[in-house]
Amino acid sequence: MTDTPVLSLPLLQPNQAQKHVTVNEALARLDGLVQLRLTSIGQSIPPAAVEGIAFGVPAGATNEWAGQSGKIAIAMNGGWEFVMPGRGWQAQIMDSGNPAIFDGQEWRVGARTLTPGGGSMAIRSAEVDVSLSAGTTVTTPVMFPARAIIFGITGLVTSTIAGTATAWELGVTGDTGRFGTGLGLAQNSWVNGPSTQTVSWTPLPLEISATGGTFTAGTIRLVAHFAELSIPDWV
Repeated sequence: MTDTPVLSLPLLQPNQAQKHVTVNEALARLDGLVQLRLTSIGQSIPPAAVEGIAFGVPAGATNEWAGQSGKIAIAMNGGWEFVMPGRGWQAQIMDSGNPAIFDGQEWRVGARTLTPGGGSMAIRSAEVDVSLSAGTTVTTPVMFPARAIIFGITGLVTSTIAGTATAWELGVTGDTGRFGTGLGLAQNSWVNGPSTQTVSWTPLPLEISATGGTFTAGTIRLVAHFAELSIPDWV
């Protein structure tokens, strides 16, 4: 056996020369895999190999990652080392801010469970910065996917809201104050809007509505908190 069975760390061989090279490579791989943080699992073009960063290689990756789909790419010694994760491995996906579980084929973002047959439950938080345009209402991109179980919305004014509005509210069409009313305009004003758990049967954007006037500018960072259920794998 030349590598360890779980983390594929290189082992020293009898009478091996340059033992420090193998030991250092094993330590570098261990440093990249323990407390695993993947910068992204969707980036298909390798960036500059900054020592120690790691990526989940997606299908269709190019250049140095070509043919390495599904593997973890760890920047090491100016290049990339590749390790195949095992089913059940867990990682933090840095560009989405969510944990993930590897199911043997791909990373399931937000997954907290994974049954032998592939069923799972994911708890996710999705963040978006919304720039307010002139008017009384701004519709966000889709914040909750279809069939999501909604927990609520949190948010922060990152750039002061300008205009004649005296406050703002956050909700959905037909219930414009579901997640908060009378919200502040100044930078670092916030919303913490837990909701009675409901299911979004179709993809659901939010509505940001001006109170007592109109918007002319401003930016709000919103985070949607929800759960998703996954059926077992196809047979």
